[in-house]
Amino acid sequence: MNIWHRQSLTARVTFLFALIACAIVTSLGMYLYSSTRLALETRADYSLIGRVEHFRRLLHDLYNVKQMEDRPALFETMLGSEQDVLMFGYPGQTPFVRVNPDNMTPPPMTPQNLDQPLKLGALTPGERADGVRVRWVSALAEVGSDGTTVVITGAHVMTQESHILARYYWQVIAAAAASVLLTALLGFLVLKRGFLPLKAMAERAAEVSPTNIAIRLREEDAPQELRRLAASFNAMLDRLAEGYEHLSQFSADLAHEIRTPIGALMGQTQVTLGKVRNAAEYQQVLESNLEELQRLSRIVENILFLAHADHAGLQVEKKPLILADELHKIADYFEGVAEERGIRLEVDASGKVQASPVMWRRAVSNLVVNAVRYALPGSTVRLSGRAQGGGIQVEVENQGDPIPREQLDRLFDRFYRGDKSRSEYTESNGLGLAIVRAIMLVHGGSADVACSHEGLIRFSLYFPDGAERI
Repeated sequence: MNIWHRQSLTARVTFLFALIACAIVTSLGMYLYSSTRLALETRADYSLIGRVEHFRRLLHDLYNVKQMEDRPALFETMLGSEQDVLMFGYPGQTPFVRVNPDNMTPPPMTPQNLDQPLKLGALTPGERADGVRVRWVSALAEVGSDGTTVVITGAHVMTQESHILARYYWQVIAAAAASVLLTALLGFLVLKRGFLPLKAMAERAAEVSPTNIAIRLREEDAPQELRRLAASFNAMLDRLAEGYEHLSQFSADLAHEIRTPIGALMGQTQVTLGKVRNAAEYQQVLESNLEELQRLSRIVENILFLAHADHAGLQVEKKPLILADELHKIADYFEGVAEERGIRLEVDASGKVQASPVMWRRAVSNLVVNAVRYALPGSTVRLSGRAQGGGIQVEVENQGDPIPREQLDRLFDRFYRGDKSRSEYTESNGLGLAIVRAIMLVHGGSADVACSHEGLIRFSLYFPDGAERI
């Protein structure tokens, strides 16, 4: 089986073509051979019956049996071939005319009566010592008008027919072999030509590389059977190109984000080591470095979380959470930060949600942090939750500056920030909303954002009841 799978598709299909041709031609040859043999045997049988009937009429025209005994050579000239058998004799006695070149012994036969015409069913099959078929027949005949009855025994040895069939047999085999070889050759040539579009597609696909990822297969040049394959391959390349672009952008953004704290760490350390300082100064530098290291730690932690959610998957252990209680806890936690900017937090929720407590709180907290940061001073951030469409809809709403549509579509991208300014309230420098979307994906839900012309920004999280990640 492994050897078969290692063969090229052209070789395998050619072999199958040859096998099918062999089966069809061989079956046809066997049918023609059998038909020819039956036709030759039937012809020989009718010829033998015709000769015996001729002898019956001839004997009826003779005057007596003496004429038969005096001229036996007359009957020899009336045989079909040199090996044929013809014998005349009285019933139950030794034949008085015996033409039997091979001295064959007749099989037991019941002669046909005088009033019974000979038919094919009256023939008895047999074989000569060398295996050649012999057809026997026996019939009663009346000699002259005196009422004398004799038994005519005739046989036809199918020597000529055997030679014809033997030659025909080998001709059928030769024709079958030639047909199979010709079919295999023509099938191979047709397949080689038919697979040229596949070869062209393979050569085109070989040109795809990270530097030439925009190359696509030509669907219009492909046969109808391969257009779906080309379309699927091009769609795959589109997804790969999009993923490659996102990965490249992610790598560039990650390098940019890490470079800032690393540069700060290196600069502060180099300045500190430039001269001997007292313990208080060293402590101040270490505290500053600790803040940058914590920032790096959060970035690494969030990146690992996103990678785990994207590739390895997360086992989500869901529990029922009372929406009102959970949202009030989050509002109380951020109340101090919100008051510093004159922002008020409102909660309006009812029902329960099935979710991972840790992930649920993290997702909603990220939205609240984002809302508090960008809400207009003196405005209100509203947290709500209610049953909707067979699941639970959680919304975080704030009043801020209107966000263009093109920026809304990218808010959940990693490291994307519509406002490049930094704030102590932000988490992981542009990874907060990406983490929100990842958490919703592992819960089988969705995360959406909408913004009105007046700047009313609403983030929505939908948790389906009993949903699992697929």
